[in-house]
Amino acid sequence: MAATVEIVSFGYLHDAPPAAHLTIDLRHHFRDPHVSPELRHMTADDAPVRAAVMSTPGITELVEATAAAVAAFAAGPSAGPVTVADGCAGGRHRAPTFARALAYRLTTAGHTVTIRHRDMDKAVVQR
Repeated sequence: MAATVEIVSFGYLHDAPPAAHLTIDLRHHFRDPHVSPELRHMTADDAPVRAAVMSTPGITELVEATAAAVAAFAAGPSAGPVTVADGCAGGRHRAPTFARALAYRLTTAGHTVTIRHRDMDKAVVQR
């Protein structure tokens, strides 16, 4: 069953996670482009950042698993819009890249998807 899905990428270091049916924490298990000086000041709008994130082992499997979870929510007896929040430390690299990959996967499956990058345009977090 097709659903209306809102995906919100965010950074845990900026504010609390947004309310969502599913919250995906990308901070501890996936390669962080922030640690590479040449990628630190880039965002998911830049191809090298997207390539670094999407080449991380396990990331495509997580996209698939999250898409399956969205389908499960959409099939529920009181199905309505499904919100997915995915976060990384600063919200500039991993979270928006994952959000776009998930949106592509969900769109190709027939869902109506919107994406909001809450923190991608904020300053690089000093850590």
